Amino acid sequence: MNESLRVLHIVEGTSVDGPGLRTSIYLAGCSHHCPGCHNPESWNPSGGDDRTLDQLMEVIAYNEAPVTFSGGDPLAQPVPLAQLVKRIKKELGYNIWCYTGYTWDQVMQHPQLMEVVKHIDVLVDSPFILNQRNTKLRFRGSNNQRLIDVQATLKNHAITLWHD
Repeated sequence: MNESLRVLHIVEGTSVDGPGLRTSIYLAGCSHHCPGCHNPESWNPSGGDDRTLDQLMEVIAYNEAPVTFSGGDPLAQPVPLAQLVKRIKKELGYNIWCYTGYTWDQVMQHPQLMEVVKHIDVLVDSPFILNQRNTKLRFRGSNNQRLIDVQATLKNHAITLWHD
């Protein structure tokens, strides 16, 4: 049986969800419900359509580009997402970014969330906070959100921010 994810939409060749041209996959479901969210229709975990991991791998491989998971909160679907990110790394070796409303500390406390995060390159963490909104920030919407270099953070045992 091939696992599936609830996918709202896929944007091929975007440059707003990480460096360079990327394949951005927007997943359904988010429990954070941040006031001022730019995508509140993504909160519904039943939104979008089921896509098998094989179907998603075909789209990702076809685009030959790094991948970003957004939503909603991709970590709302941790088990199939963990399987997909492992496949992307093993089969394609692509750079992976993931946006989440969870903080790094919250992710570290949940083994299922860590199973996803340990296979990605950059985690954009923390909820969007409307009164900290900053349109001048690159790849994030509010001052509290961080671009965490996951592999360096795991190696250093201290949060290491991503830089171009």
